Amino acid sequence: MILRIFTLFLLVSALPASAALEWSGTSLKVLKEDVAASTGLEAVYVAPSLQDLSVSYVGDGAGSAVWSRFSSLGGGYAEPVATGPSISDLQPDMGYIVEVAGQQYAFWLVDYSLHELTLQSLSLSAEQDCGRVALDVVGSGDEIAYYSVNGRRLTLSRDIELGYNTLVYDNENHTYTETATTEKLDYIRPVVSAPAPLCATEFSISGDKFLREWGREVLATSERCEPHSVEARTMAEQESREAENEVNNPSGTFGGSAPCVVNFEAAVTDAAIFREWQFSRTPDFEDISLRMSELAFSYTFEEQGNTYVRFYCANSDASCDYYGETYDISIGESFIKCPNAFSPFNEDGVNDEWRVSYSSIVSFECTIFNRSGRKVASFSDPSAGWDGKYNGKFVPSGVYYYVIKARGSEGREYNLSGDINIVDYK
Repeated sequence: MILRIFTLFLLVSALPASAALEWSGTSLKVLKEDVAASTGLEAVYVAPSLQDLSVSYVGDGAGSAVWSRFSSLGGGYAEPVATGPSISDLQPDMGYIVEVAGQQYAFWLVDYSLHELTLQSLSLSAEQDCGRVALDVVGSGDEIAYYSVNGRRLTLSRDIELGYNTLVYDNENHTYTETATTEKLDYIRPVVSAPAPLCATEFSISGDKFLREWGREVLATSERCEPHSVEARTMAEQESREAENEVNNPSGTFGGSAPCVVNFEAAVTDAAIFREWQFSRTPDFEDISLRMSELAFSYTFEEQGNTYVRFYCANSDASCDYYGETYDISIGESFIKCPNAFSPFNEDGVNDEWRVSYSSIVSFECTIFNRSGRKVASFSDPSAGWDGKYNGKFVPSGVYYYVIKARGSEGREYNLSGDINIVDYK
């Protein structure tokens, strides 16, 4: 018996181009399913019924053809059952080998009438989980198994289609769009499952591919079901500032010099009834210091250190929830450095404006006085400066005085004063 199995591996091959199998005795087409070459099979054939069915080998040497039949044990246990160009005594769900001129061609034959797909009803199961939806199916459509020449069990896919709508995230527009989707089932179980839909939808099961080919497809549709699963997508974008005198050295993607404005936005699916943005000073969110219910908003970070922000949403009974990406906003320490001289109206444009160098200053007031104590300039934006003018005209060179009151990101209060020397100016 070991010798016969070895011989089969050597001789089983595809039908030559000049040869073919022809089926008769049925008004519906016998369907050919291609299979992997490693199975040793020419194909799997699916017949609507074996009643009155026969198959013929058409090609050179057909008259001397020897037909053998094998079961799940494999081709090594094949037994001769007929000689000549055709065979009519076909048995369901069996393998066949036709040997012609020393060459052997193997195939598996399925009697579809023994596996016919029927569908009476489709409904949502009583128990669901957050990631999958479970559906009760009343009907039949068992697994169609076939066996390779060496006796390996394989499943023939029936391509039964489970169709429904769900929400798919559109990255370009940052929104969810309702989209039709289809899951393929090899066969029917009493309970089938699929990824949980994210919107209200009906479910339908239709098929299978053999009935479609024969124009006899069956269909079952559920009632409209509400979603229970939730999902979200979040975005965060920091607003940039162009200030040459601000030292901004962020340690990560977000943050740097305060005040730091970050725009947050979330897109959620239909079942996300409860939703909030959570702020915490610790990455584990053990202590949530702020909650924001808006899906989109801007927030100004002024406090030195790290603030962690994430989005959370849940369905109506909190049985399904979702945590979004954690954003780390790192604000640096503050400082102010004041120059003591500048040269307004410089032709080369260098050092022609008095500006402080700073970082993480969240409030700022600067007043500049002349020698007699008259206020000649004031501003509340640390990125601004004094161009050496008073009432639209350049002031004389000499010594002026600044007074600064400011507060840093860590709460430090600045009370600064000093001289400003206007030099090299006529």
